[in-house]
Amino acid sequence: MAAGPAAASGGDAAHDTVEAAVRAQLTKALGGVRGMIEAAVPTIAFTGTYVGTEDVKLAVGAGVGAAVLLLLVRLAQRSSPQFVLNSLVGIAIAAFFALRSGKAENAFLPGIMLNAGYAAAMIFSIAVRWPVVGFVIGSVTGDPTAWRSDPGIVKLCSRLTWLLVLPCAARVAVQYPIYLADGDQSGLLGPAKIAMGWPLQVAALATMVWLLARGRTPLHSPWRQALERPPSTD
Repeated sequence: MAAGPAAASGGDAAHDTVEAAVRAQLTKALGGVRGMIEAAVPTIAFTGTYVGTEDVKLAVGAGVGAAVLLLLVRLAQRSSPQFVLNSLVGIAIAAFFALRSGKAENAFLPGIMLNAGYAAAMIFSIAVRWPVVGFVIGSVTGDPTAWRSDPGIVKLCSRLTWLLVLPCAARVAVQYPIYLADGDQSGLLGPAKIAMGWPLQVAALATMVWLLARGRTPLHSPWRQALERPPSTD
C-alpha cells in the first residue's frame, strides 16, 4: 500500500523547506493542542473559581484539583505529564503569593513578572540573533545549535519569536496597571488573565502556523543533516 513508502520517506518529504521543518519540530516541542489545553485548564479553574466565590483557598483547591485530575489521566494513559506539571507549578507559586499575603490579587503578580521576564529574554535573543524558537527546535532535534547554520532558519525563528513576545508584552501592558490600581483588583485581573491567557497563546500559535504554511524557504544541507542524523550510540 502507498502508506508504507510514504512513511519510510516521510522525513525527506516533510522537511523540504525551512517552514516544514520548523512546523514539525514546534508541534513536537509544544505538545500540540492537548499540551496547550493542559497548561491552561488549572489556571482557568483557579481564576474562574476566585472570581465566582472570592475564596482564595477554594480557588487554590480548584486549580490544584484540575491539575491533579489531568495528571491522573496522563498517568493512566502512560503519556508525558510535562504540560500538566508545568501548570501545577504555576498554580503552586500563585497560591503561595496569595495565601501568604492574604490578598487574592497577589496570585496574579508572579504571572505578570514571568511574562515580563519572558518578553525581555526573547527580545534579547532576537537582538543577538539567537532567537528562542531556534532552541525550541534544537531541543527536539538533539542538536541545540545546528539551526544557526541556515540563515533562512535564523530569520524565520526570529519572526516566530516575535509572535511569542507579543502575547507576553500585551499581558504585562494590560494587567500590571490593573494590579497597581488602588483596592482589590482581583475581580478585574481574573477575567483579564483568562482572556489574555490561552486565547492569546492560541492566536499567536495560529499565526505561526499560518506563517509557516505560506513560506517556501529552501532547506540547506546542514540543517537537513541535523534533522536526519540518527541518535548517537556512544
